[in-house]
Amino acid sequence: MTANFLASIGISWIVIACVVVAILPLSIAWLRPAITACKQVSSTGIGSVAFFYGANVQAEQLESFDTVVLEPDSGFDPCAHTAHCPNWYAYVSVGEVTKQRAYYAKIPKEWFAGRNEAWVSTVVDQTAAGWPGFVVDEIIGPLWERGYRGFFLDTLDSYGLVAKTDMERARQQAGLIAVLHALKARYPQAQLILNRGFEILPHVHDQVAAVAFESLFGRWDQANQRYDDVPDNDREWLLDQARTICERYRLPVISIDYCPPDDDARRCEIALKIAALGLEPYVTDGALQTVGVGSAALEDIARPTKVTFKL
Repeated sequence: MTANFLASIGISWIVIACVVVAILPLSIAWLRPAITACKQVSSTGIGSVAFFYGANVQAEQLESFDTVVLEPDSGFDPCAHTAHCPNWYAYVSVGEVTKQRAYYAKIPKEWFAGRNEAWVSTVVDQTAAGWPGFVVDEIIGPLWERGYRGFFLDTLDSYGLVAKTDMERARQQAGLIAVLHALKARYPQAQLILNRGFEILPHVHDQVAAVAFESLFGRWDQANQRYDDVPDNDREWLLDQARTICERYRLPVISIDYCPPDDDARRCEIALKIAALGLEPYVTDGALQTVGVGSAALEDIARPTKVTFKL
């Protein structure tokens, strides 16, 4: 009855679910010490973040976020939504390319290094001499002309599918660094969010606005088409990376987590856990086709004071 009353006066079901989760005795005292440096930085420039890759972008559903990453092939026009709206970022895959991309046919086949069967995509050899220029001219350039000023650079670790020795990995990493340097040289005002890219951060951290990673608590298994909980050792490793990024580079860190889109309570539970660690949360479905839960939704509920958590 209470939930129906709240909904009747305009409070969304997501907020209701968050309220329920917040007051449940779901103690997260088992988490590692909170990473407090990130939130101080994330409030300047990135703020609350959403990732939406659906074909039909409803801008009004995303206006509560400060930064929104979109699939540029959706046809969304960022220039048509400039008043009281988020910073619109375009999704850009650097390490892989699919045949659906308009620029796929322009890439010389000798630049292709392998396959990612799970996502039906082709891995690009980052050591190809012409690749940095291609990214700038054929991928970023058209998006800049359309009005995008922020770019979410994905698949930065895909070279691991083809590079099997330390020397090969080092060469691929050098190629990625060259791509980022070329991008910022052409568009110095471009704002960049990296998806992982931990190995190249020492060389490019001063050129990026934030770092994201996926699956701190909930993950999507693309190969088996199912949602899973994240193993403790995987979470510990990611938290070590986050701590380094926050403390050494003073950059905001975003965790993109996944759970079924109809489980609002679970989405809020995960978002609250991420936020308690001082990271920027976003919890959505495995294909990022629905508007998920981020810190923008959590601000609508009374959260407990952040404390230092111990295992």
